[in-house]
Amino acid sequence: MRLYEFEAKQVIAKFGVPLPKRTMARTAEEAEAAATSIGGSVVLKSQVLSGGRMKAGGVLFAETPAEAKAAATTILALTINGLEPTGVLVEERRKVVQEYYAAVTWDGRAKSPLIIFSDMGGIDIEEVAEQHPEHLSRTHFSNLRPFSDYIAKVAVSSVGVTGNELGALTRIVSALARAFLQYDMTLAEINPIARLEDGTIIALDSHMDMEEEARGSQRALLTELAISDDETRQARPPTPFEIAGGQVDASDPRGVAGRVVEFDGNLGLIIGAGGGSLTLFDAVRAAGGRAANYCEIGGNPSVGKAAALTKLVLSKPGVEKIAVMMSVVSNTRADMMARGVVLGCIEAGKDPAETIAIFRVPGSWEEEAVKILQKYHVEYVDRTVSLFEAARRAVAKLGGS
Repeated sequence: MRLYEFEAKQVIAKFGVPLPKRTMARTAEEAEAAATSIGGSVVLKSQVLSGGRMKAGGVLFAETPAEAKAAATTILALTINGLEPTGVLVEERRKVVQEYYAAVTWDGRAKSPLIIFSDMGGIDIEEVAEQHPEHLSRTHFSNLRPFSDYIAKVAVSSVGVTGNELGALTRIVSALARAFLQYDMTLAEINPIARLEDGTIIALDSHMDMEEEARGSQRALLTELAISDDETRQARPPTPFEIAGGQVDASDPRGVAGRVVEFDGNLGLIIGAGGGSLTLFDAVRAAGGRAANYCEIGGNPSVGKAAALTKLVLSKPGVEKIAVMMSVVSNTRADMMARGVVLGCIEAGKDPAETIAIFRVPGSWEEEAVKILQKYHVEYVDRTVSLFEAARRAVAKLGGS
């Protein structure tokens, strides 16, 4: 779940990160008033959940309130990567001497949080890593112990920063790490952190992503930021198919069934349980298949819920067959899944034997699931067949590799 820049700055301000004077404006008139209040040159930035704002024309500068109004009018009418701005952030414009980059994210391989710091901010961090690796540091730390400023100091000093800059940047990176930990973030980034002519160091931009599952535990912060429950906050607006998937999931509290992401393939997927959804999705792609959707299912959804999800996937234009593949670590009842998917096919007017490319059975009550699948002549495999082999067989039925 992504935060807008103005919201991310509200978060880091709570931890003492220095920021320029700023006002969020929803209209051109509000932008003009904000520029008047700030005084002097200002920068106006489109508030969209997308990168590339500068290149798209979503960041403009103004010397007077009248120019700010005109710039805001242009920005508010500008769609960036299919997204309309929720407003314009008006900030004082400062002369920058040097830019730095700082981010805290989760390293899946190391299974720990990671600080990424560079004294070459303002550009893509991937470019720095590739062309100037000596200007970038990676510092892991524990999310089980209280965060120490020393960790941030190591991250900053590793690229050669010393003196007053080291102290100021350490405080900012420490604040960013604490925000990351306290608010269940998957990414907390400031790019750039700027050193000004007078030596002051401030954060000019900020980006944050929060764990979707943290909505409940972070209710107080979301309320403070005025983020409602119906805001998905993804990189793009949800499609009607994805909205319908959410409605399926919300229709019954039992289990998870309906967290879907839409793609343009021809193989519908009902996959997951035990954290296997991403692996299974990747297995289909590795086999040369074109997935129609990403999906999560597990936690013992009811037969009706599994059937509703199946019908939704089958209703998507272009879907020729579906693959149902459960993870071996799942405790979801395989017989309930079998009943639900078969019922969904029948209610959709489809022959389960022709519609279900493959059903990978692992779960509890497997013998009962097998009996149901045999009754309807659905091809199935058990846990002795790997996820990748099951995916290959499903894709092969559609003429894939």
